[in-house]
Amino acid sequence: MNQRMTENKIVLVQRRTRLQELIVRYNTIQQAQFYIERMGADFDDYVQEDRRYHQALDTALAELQPLGRVQRLDREHVPSFIFGPEDVVVVLGQDGLVANTMKYVTDQPLIGVNPDPQRWDGVLLPFTARDLGTIVPEVFRRQRQVKEVRLARAELNDGQSLTGVNDLFIGRRTHVSARYEITIGERREQQSSSGIIVSTGMGSTGWFKSVMAGATGIMKAASQQEMQMNSYDSTSFSWDAPYLYYSVREPFPSRTTAAELIFGKIDGQQPLKIVSQMPENGVIFSDGVESDYLEFNSGIEATISVAQQKAHLVI
Repeated sequence: MNQRMTENKIVLVQRRTRLQELIVRYNTIQQAQFYIERMGADFDDYVQEDRRYHQALDTALAELQPLGRVQRLDREHVPSFIFGPEDVVVVLGQDGLVANTMKYVTDQPLIGVNPDPQRWDGVLLPFTARDLGTIVPEVFRRQRQVKEVRLARAELNDGQSLTGVNDLFIGRRTHVSARYEITIGERREQQSSSGIIVSTGMGSTGWFKSVMAGATGIMKAASQQEMQMNSYDSTSFSWDAPYLYYSVREPFPSRTTAAELIFGKIDGQQPLKIVSQMPENGVIFSDGVESDYLEFNSGIEATISVAQQKAHLVI
């Protein structure tokens, strides 16, 4: 057995492939294949993805084990795992796995590894498994550049909280209108809408971009003239920006509801406060993961702010 270079701990975050998920669901690979092919899909694509992921996993382990103490961590155990202050975190998977892991790390450097560059573009995955033998020692020596990522935080008046890497959604679980009172600075109003999206700098190229594209398109079509904002691409902002933006989806003005506070900035001096007026099915979830949510029903107040916690992505 090779001697380890250091006793530093490396946490390798991994996830099950689509094929593994299917086998869990259908018990055997044969039954999984029958289901996929019956639906007209290419089962070989699942097999190839699984093979490449496990090849990358084997390579990652071979590169990491001589460098320090490696602890493998499955995705489902990340929320309950306690990361040590000196740990180096390596995430092998898609962008979503990197973003999900960021919620639970603090000052630890995080390295995103693309297991299949031909399949995944990987904005948060600048490295391959074979790069780890070079990258990790440089991280140990603090010689690698690290990009700071600011997160969003929702804190309820009952003490519960939720962190978002890309965005937070505040609204109704179903496709009906959400009712709430919204306050930003000294301004306050009653609203009815399809919900509120709060975006971070990292999320500004995702859901936020979609919202702005739709708003820009509607205004252009309505006015038939060039807007001051010529391109919604210009609305993205940096990952380490110390502020967030909120946008209200489909606000509905009526005798009892207004639609003035539908877009704005949230920063350290000006959080966003929302009081739920939904008797049931009110939720706050982050990063599109609807299963990880806070209940947000009548009387609960949420304060949305820039999280004190920051993520540190190795680049």
